[in-house]
Amino acid sequence: MSNTTVLPVAHAEWIKIRTLRSNWGSLIAVFAVTVAVTALAFASVGQAEAGDADAEPLFDAFYALNFGQIAAISFGATAVSAEYTSGALRISLAAVPRRGLFYGAKMAVVGGLALLAGLATAFAAFLTGQAFMGDHAIGLGHPGAVRACVGGGVYLALMALLAAGLTAVLRSGVAVLSILIPFTLIVSFVVGDVASGAAGYLPDKAGQQVLHENPAGSLGPWAGLAVCAAWAAAALLAGWWAVRRRDA
Repeated sequence: MSNTTVLPVAHAEWIKIRTLRSNWGSLIAVFAVTVAVTALAFASVGQAEAGDADAEPLFDAFYALNFGQIAAISFGATAVSAEYTSGALRISLAAVPRRGLFYGAKMAVVGGLALLAGLATAFAAFLTGQAFMGDHAIGLGHPGAVRACVGGGVYLALMALLAAGLTAVLRSGVAVLSILIPFTLIVSFVVGDVASGAAGYLPDKAGQQVLHENPAGSLGPWAGLAVCAAWAAAALLAGWWAVRRRDA
């Protein structure tokens, strides 16, 4: 697979994604929502909670990623679901008959954009929150801070890819959003209260281990992120199978 083949297809996917406002809206929302919620939360209660014995300053700095991940999931879903509206997939496959190449290029562009947005979001959220903390502020030199910022960006990208892969399987962004958003907001917390050991291996719980200064449980920060990556990889493989085997 030569670069002369891959690069034009990736460029075409980049053009398709950037020309849809819904894609850019979701991608911008990853950054805007996370930073805005961080500013509101830290401006109102940041220093008040700093003295709490149970406070975890590093993990708390990324509280708003719980909202940003919803936008990341939306971006992954909408970027792929556009192919299944008005017969767009038929046109795409007519232009790129090699379905594996088409699928791989699309997911590479989705993942790359989500990673760039995720890294910018994680660093901006961390620095924004600490700006309100006064004497309680921690910097990038705090143990685990840079790792958490980088890992937070990777985590958001993985959640976008998880949604993108599932959308290729279900052929519906609405269906994926109706599954993943309640799952990340409700189900994983309920399961976490019932079976804390098993819940640690759910994609969001495992992936967010990288945000902790001293992660609890059996998974370390990078091992947790690897588990999240395995979920995303499974979804991407299932999506690849669906694109290759099903009629357009």
